[in-house]
Amino acid sequence: MENSTHSPSLTITMPNELDELTGPTNQRGRDINVIEKQIPVRVGAGSLLFEIALWLLGILPGLIFLFMKISARNYLLKLQQKIQADASQIDNYLEQRVMILQNVAPLVAKAIDLDKDVMRAVAAYRGGSSPDSQRNALSGQLDQAFGRLFPQVEAYPDLKAHAAIADAMRQNSYLQKEITAARALYNDTVSMWNADIFAWPTKMIVAASAGYTTRIPFTASAETKAQARGTFF
Repeated sequence: MENSTHSPSLTITMPNELDELTGPTNQRGRDINVIEKQIPVRVGAGSLLFEIALWLLGILPGLIFLFMKISARNYLLKLQQKIQADASQIDNYLEQRVMILQNVAPLVAKAIDLDKDVMRAVAAYRGGSSPDSQRNALSGQLDQAFGRLFPQVEAYPDLKAHAAIADAMRQNSYLQKEITAARALYNDTVSMWNADIFAWPTKMIVAASAGYTTRIPFTASAETKAQARGTFF
């Protein structure tokens, strides 16, 4: 007669508050969006009492904290300049994409009946109706324009063989990668800013006194998100 061995069942309680094995999970997934909201920095009475207490302890603690606040203020001012520089780099790449669109669209239009929306976009950029400060909007409009332009080029082998058009397609592909990298750098700096202005006591007190708020990261357009969900192959 064959002996069978049964191991006793064990009940294991997972110590993790978020347990990826037992859920709950959303089988349909969840889309996320960047919230377009700037949160102001505010400090309460406790921060004021903290500063008063330092001065009551003596001149030296009060002076030390004063110099710490000066240093924090200079740091935040430099960080603001870095955010501006990172944003300017994105603007430079977007401007180059605009120039590519303006140069290529007329060449394509001479050979085929180009989408009228593309030509309207070219006219808008040439007229300067999309200011550089509206980076998200401009980036989304460019994605839409190129999304209409290059598929039409793909349908005409003779156009793809055109040296200027082929070069423009390569430049656009390169610039898209550079814009992605520049966005990541910008968002990293914005993330640093958003964390530092809430670093109590020194930076947070300085940020609240200056009226600083959080900054909004660079976000993908609705058009880009829709394309990302599509079928590529």
